[in-house]
Amino acid sequence: MIVTMVTDSELKDLVSSLQRLSGDIAEVEAKRASREMHKSVRATLSAFSNATGGTLVLGLDEAQGFQIVGVDDASAMATRLANLCSDEMEPQLRPLIRINEIDGRDLVVAEIPEIDRSLKPCFYKGAGITQGSYIRVHDGDRRLSSYEVQMMIANRGQPRDDEEPVPSTNIEHLDQQLVASYLSRLRTTRTRVFDRMSDGEILAKTGVLSLDGNACTLGGLLALGIYPQEFFPQLMATFVHYPTVDGGSSQTGERFIDNASFEGSIPQIVSDALLAIRRNMARRSTVTGAGRRDAWEYPETSLRESIVNALVHRDLSVASRGTQVQIEMYPDRLTVRNPGGLFGPVTLDSIVSGGVSSSRNARLLRILEDVPIPNSNGTVCENRGSGIREMINSLRAAGMSLPAFEDRISSFSVAIPNHALLSDEVVQWIRSLTAGQLSDSQCIGLAMMREGQSIDNGSYRSATGIDSRLATTELQDLVERELAVQEGDRRWARYHLSVAALASTQDSASSASRRPPADRRMEILRALDDKELSRSDIAAQTGLSDQVVRNWLRRLRRDGAVTLADPTVSAQSKNTKYRRTSGASADQDTLEF
Repeated sequence: MIVTMVTDSELKDLVSSLQRLSGDIAEVEAKRASREMHKSVRATLSAFSNATGGTLVLGLDEAQGFQIVGVDDASAMATRLANLCSDEMEPQLRPLIRINEIDGRDLVVAEIPEIDRSLKPCFYKGAGITQGSYIRVHDGDRRLSSYEVQMMIANRGQPRDDEEPVPSTNIEHLDQQLVASYLSRLRTTRTRVFDRMSDGEILAKTGVLSLDGNACTLGGLLALGIYPQEFFPQLMATFVHYPTVDGGSSQTGERFIDNASFEGSIPQIVSDALLAIRRNMARRSTVTGAGRRDAWEYPETSLRESIVNALVHRDLSVASRGTQVQIEMYPDRLTVRNPGGLFGPVTLDSIVSGGVSSSRNARLLRILEDVPIPNSNGTVCENRGSGIREMINSLRAAGMSLPAFEDRISSFSVAIPNHALLSDEVVQWIRSLTAGQLSDSQCIGLAMMREGQSIDNGSYRSATGIDSRLATTELQDLVERELAVQEGDRRWARYHLSVAALASTQDSASSASRRPPADRRMEILRALDDKELSRSDIAAQTGLSDQVVRNWLRRLRRDGAVTLADPTVSAQSKNTKYRRTSGASADQDTLEF
């Protein structure tokens, strides 16, 4: 993992964000450490290195609203931190450590990289691997359970649980109809390899049977077995339809609306689970370019891929064989959860963007590529490595909100919201915000923020499917239009609705009559006149926010109407002064949007 050192301007923006938010963020941990280093630093080092890395800042007092208290002897503290990473953590950590000065006080800042998965978990030696391993959850450090530690160790290599021979089984425990379809497909699609082999040889070569052909493998039994639950009762799936968003109803005493268990092979479980969900789904009208169309609450593809993903990628180790795949339907969402988190190099970002494929149960997945789903034309895993992407694309096509993924190492879940992201009401609201043209992806971003989400470049990319550079451009454009407000800068940038846009969601009358945000360039040029002013000076004179001033200055500089008073000074500093270029006019008629 490539780690870059935080700059002075980035650190100032970061501290300002922490002070505004009054709390740590997932990628940042602040500690007082004015004279002594708190022992909780060890947990943070472990947590960041076991997750996706992060920034540790020593010299901020969270109890006092992240006040800058500084570190008395920053050089000695930096050395102490480096020694802690080298001598007391396993494996050794090599963070980038730097001393930054803000408001005359020294801060020690360390960029902690994520360690390679083949070395996880990182832990504090003094506590041991079970008690000294942590993970970053939201804005805190949580000790890993013994099962989670086991999962990380297992993920260092390729698990082989699906290749394990199951005692007391043989070919008679396989569904002969499924086996016949499987063999026929293999002989048709890979004639040169399998055409001259016997049935038994093919089943042994492909891992359905053990190499000696005397027993079914765990993967073979799950993919083609008549009743795998005879040997593994909890390798199944359950479905519960709850009456309220919190589960059972305390008012009526109704615990659930529907409750079902699905057994048999994975193809049969998928088929039965889809039937149960359809039985509990309603139909909705969806707005399309040509009008309206009736469709199920959840697109078929999103349901199938979420269930298949859970069954195929679940942990099959002995420790989790007592846990089933769980499907839960609520009025506002459908959640599918399986034991075992993400495996290998796959991350929450990469499963959404695609391009990275890794399977904990490689043999099982390979078998299911050629096993049909009952009453279906497709195979269980016909879109290897792209199931999540297919799920997201189907939801986008239906105009629905995108799923929320959660990786907890010991489990993985996907929650699909049960509502249209761009409903009639939301589309009307967006139209009322601005007369200017917005892209489809910007409309999605506004809709997400309207739901109360604070989005960043990554979540915006995940929801829209655009690349990072275009995401930044479009988000900045929403800020320039005064529809969104940016908190933090660069990698810590977060966006939420502006006060005016937020007010319009609560007052339909004001939404209908709201005028689009004005072009602020003329105001800024008039403020500059023949003077040299900083961003804060311009904000004070115009009454505009610092972020709005920053973005319009960026556009004016790009158009050649404004330049830096001192070209050697960084434009990132709030104290940098600007001036109008010769010939630049503050006449409204001369400005082109």
